[in-house]
Amino acid sequence: MPSIFPEFVKTIEELQSISTQVRRDILRMVHAVNSGHPGGSLGCTDFLTALYFRIMKHTPQPFSMEGKGEDLFFLSNGHISPLWYSVLARSGYFPISELSTFRKINSRLQGHPATHEGLPGVRVASGSLGQGMSVAAGVALGKKLDQDSGIVYSLHGDGEINEGQIWEAALFAAHHKIDNLISTIDVNGQQIDGPTDKVMSLGNLRAKWEAFGWIVLQMDGHNLEEIVTTLSEAKNLCGKGQPVLILMKTEMGKGVNFMEGTHKWHGVAPNDEQLASALAQLTETLGDY
Repeated sequence: MPSIFPEFVKTIEELQSISTQVRRDILRMVHAVNSGHPGGSLGCTDFLTALYFRIMKHTPQPFSMEGKGEDLFFLSNGHISPLWYSVLARSGYFPISELSTFRKINSRLQGHPATHEGLPGVRVASGSLGQGMSVAAGVALGKKLDQDSGIVYSLHGDGEINEGQIWEAALFAAHHKIDNLISTIDVNGQQIDGPTDKVMSLGNLRAKWEAFGWIVLQMDGHNLEEIVTTLSEAKNLCGKGQPVLILMKTEMGKGVNFMEGTHKWHGVAPNDEQLASALAQLTETLGDY
């Protein structure tokens, strides 16, 4: 059974350094092709960095689609692929230099994650919003049936919760007591058409998910200590007969002052001047690709 690599038990300071570099990667990737989704990617950077470099038990090489004995992650809001690709590359799934091929012809790093290119780390195509929780619940149930100790994680956008399939999956997971599933919702209050409370108010998410039979935790998605503590608590709650839901408060575009807190950077790439300004706010820490 694979075990977590020692290099994936990073200190808070090391996690902060990785997060900063990942944010640089995201900005450079979307700028290079004038295409992509920087807002949500920047907002979820601290979370995914902590998950891959501190919390998850995973083996990048050799990569196994089955992931037996491993913790698995599924990105439901697939448009924030630049973030995932950077984290996967910097944790050893494929060469960091491959980030330069993002969204280019014949690249394995498509705008939304896909499987036919054979990119290590990606186990299901995503980006058609609402489907990731169904996939994660099914995989987690399979692990339980196989008596596999691995935990399944999934990430979702708050705008994605408008999708009815999310709530079907929530009912399914609770009914079947899928207690090796930890799903996180990025609560940034923004979606492609504007603020979530204007597009379709989500109401009291904690009360809703608890009513659906989930254990609900909350955390600040930009406080790495709190992220690590909350994810560790969620792991300890596994095996208690209920799936776990984390409501993660974030700010879209976090780390770049002119991108923060607005839906306008949901799917817009920075120009040359904007990129230079953004990178100046994020000191290179591990070396650009």
